Amino acid sequence: MLRRWKTSARPPWLLSLALGLVLCLLVQTAEASYGDRLPEFRECVEVCDRENCDPDNDPTPIAFHHRLLLWTCAQECDYTCQHIVTTRRLAAGQAVTQFHGKWPFVRVLGMQEPFSVLFSLGNLLAHHAGLARLRERVPPSYPMRRFYVLFAYFGMASWVFSTVFHTRDFAATEQLDYFAAGASVLYGMYYALVRVARLDLPSPRRRSVLRLWSLLCVALYLAHIAYLKLWRWNYTYNMTANLVVGMVHNLLWSYFSWKRWTETRQHWAIWPSMLVAWIMLVMGLELLDFPPLWGALDAHSLWHLGTIGPTVLWYDFMIKDSQDLAKTAKVKDIKA
Repeated sequence: MLRRWKTSARPPWLLSLALGLVLCLLVQTAEASYGDRLPEFRECVEVCDRENCDPDNDPTPIAFHHRLLLWTCAQECDYTCQHIVTTRRLAAGQAVTQFHGKWPFVRVLGMQEPFSVLFSLGNLLAHHAGLARLRERVPPSYPMRRFYVLFAYFGMASWVFSTVFHTRDFAATEQLDYFAAGASVLYGMYYALVRVARLDLPSPRRRSVLRLWSLLCVALYLAHIAYLKLWRWNYTYNMTANLVVGMVHNLLWSYFSWKRWTETRQHWAIWPSMLVAWIMLVMGLELLDFPPLWGALDAHSLWHLGTIGPTVLWYDFMIKDSQDLAKTAKVKDIKA
């Protein structure tokens, strides 16, 4: 008898390529898991639903903060049974298993993946603080400033939706998280080419190339969304598309670092290549995919933690690069 939720007893380009290929090979659609098929789990859910969710049989009330996050009685049963089955398996010396493609996380204030929420907010704050520093230290007259500001907005939007998704996993929040992340990754590649090729400079030829590059990226993004929404929601394709765009982004910044270092011999010129290598290394955490420590800290949340530092340093680089270009432009004006 069940009562009141109780039941019976990842040089940088080479690293990018290697990790990208491994991830593409290992990623798979996570719709159902071994835990979903366990007889004891199914029986637990069935009994819990009958004992707690029947509107004609004094249904168990759901905590207010859970109702705010749209937890239903059936989902409460599912969550409770996941942890009952997990506790029993651990006591019997068996491995923790996934349910519905996810590890059995311990909720905090109704949030499904609390550390992923916390570290997503950390990334959001890093972008917000970086944007404030950009606006304070990069003059509006600098041609790349608008691209850097957009970089911050894309980053913040991405981490807002990541926070929402890790708070409550619905089809809508998952899709918004994926679409926002895809837009942020694609914009990273877009503005990387703008900076490397100096498409921000006001020459007729560069303006034409910039328009074409902008249209191409918009078309690629719309096609990406249309495929996922109108054709097939494909996790492997989505991961592969983001990895390919990310590797192009990394190659562009690695080339930039090599070129600027050979021209200036200034230490900050190598920052981009070091940061993209850092990102790829922590991305490798996704390959570990271990059961969450303390029921909350998993490989995916550590990946989010690993991107906070590079984000802070990336804004340092953009500000330093802007100041260096402004200084170079002044020297050229004086010589002219």
